[in-house]
Amino acid sequence: MSSPAPKFTTTHWLIIVIASIGFLFDTYELLMTPLVAAPAIAELLKLPLNNPIVTSWVGNLLWIAALCGGVFGLLGGWLVDKFGRKTIMAASIFLYSFSPFAAAYSTSLGMFVFFRSTTFIGVCVEFVAAITWLAEVFQDRKQKEKWLGITQAFASLGGVLVTLVSVWISKHGMDLPHIGLPAGLGSSDPGSWRYLLMTGILPAIPIAILLPFVPESQVWKEKKAAGMLKRPSFAALFAPELRRVTLVTAALSACAYGIAFGALQVTVARVTPGLPELKEQAKALAPLRKQGEELNKQLNALPPGDPGRGALVAQIKQNFVEQKPINDVVKSKSDTVQFYQEMGGLVGRISLALLLIVGLSRVALLKVFQIPALIVLPLTYFYFFPIGGSAFLWMYALCGLLTVAQFSYFGEYLPKVFPLHLRGTGGSFATNVGGRMIGTSMAFVTTSVVAPMLAGAGPMLPMHVAKAAGIVASVIVVLSFIIGFLLPEPKAEE
Repeated sequence: MSSPAPKFTTTHWLIIVIASIGFLFDTYELLMTPLVAAPAIAELLKLPLNNPIVTSWVGNLLWIAALCGGVFGLLGGWLVDKFGRKTIMAASIFLYSFSPFAAAYSTSLGMFVFFRSTTFIGVCVEFVAAITWLAEVFQDRKQKEKWLGITQAFASLGGVLVTLVSVWISKHGMDLPHIGLPAGLGSSDPGSWRYLLMTGILPAIPIAILLPFVPESQVWKEKKAAGMLKRPSFAALFAPELRRVTLVTAALSACAYGIAFGALQVTVARVTPGLPELKEQAKALAPLRKQGEELNKQLNALPPGDPGRGALVAQIKQNFVEQKPINDVVKSKSDTVQFYQEMGGLVGRISLALLLIVGLSRVALLKVFQIPALIVLPLTYFYFFPIGGSAFLWMYALCGLLTVAQFSYFGEYLPKVFPLHLRGTGGSFATNVGGRMIGTSMAFVTTSVVAPMLAGAGPMLPMHVAKAAGIVASVIVVLSFIIGFLLPEPKAEE
């Protein structure tokens, strides 16, 4: 007969609150990037927003931040095992809180890229530290599974929150105090992107207040004090008894992130403009965008300080003004598409939490999301995208559900399959090397390899990106399904 679950205390609730704040702001801090990157880079380089150099640097920022997050996130996992779960979790939260605040004061592109990269590093470390900490501070298995699932669901609220905050700042930014922020180009007021970055400091406040009242992982602390804790080692992850789980979890994490970045993330900005309901807007934008591209080419060909640059910038601004009302319609649709993805992801995380309570085996639980994805992902991009409308939106939400649920799945699974002294290191290898470094690179594969091949010698259109996203997602989901059969059942569950 199983013993009753330990009584919930105030400390338990504080642990849940801290973990929920951490997971929520993980997503909040990361999803700032698509909102602030282009306007920040344009201002810092003193170029129009639609200049190809700006677009190129947005792409550079994404891969630089992902590479830094993967490399230093892996080191962070080792630090979690070396110096403690709570300690490194706190340090990572403060890192990703103060980094965007510092980025708000950027006066150069290098400064901006540096602090966005340190933000990404903080997020990569925090996720692994938090799930390891949660898995060890809850002694009861059922409580542990339940709250690992529930707290991770808050990650999906981060995207909704950052979007709402961005909209509010866009409307009220002119009324906010300058507090030493550099002024924007041609304006005495700071750009709204700076204020949005400053809100990244918000999680540091409650964490600093609550952290002294919650414990370090007791089992880690006791073994450390007794001198029984083995030293963490990257090489130990590839010892015969751990090699399989290390490689399989890294591969499956890469697949989950690959679908998210190679298909879902590119859909909002690159696929949405090609929906049938935006056909008239696409037709009206085509000549204006062609004109804008030609003007930007002429601008980039002139050396800095050339007197002709002023006239070209004025023409580019006028072109932007003509595009704006049409782009506003497209942007509104993109926001709707993004909302459906976020809501789908939230339902996916909640579904995972509920299924954890039911008690399915971990391999069977993964198949609950992988099998429908084999059908849903290809249908969404190859069949429902040309149809558009609500049918596409609901299928896209389902894609979000099936993909994002797997992020929570690994958050619950990884602490169970690595020994105590390697939980941070092993979880970090799977999440950061597999997911953040390899998986996120699928965005480049979709937009810079597959889509141009489909476009051929002609211009790359949203339909090409949609087909590319469908191809990449379909290949990855099949690989994920096959690799999933190699996933070992956690010993604690046997």
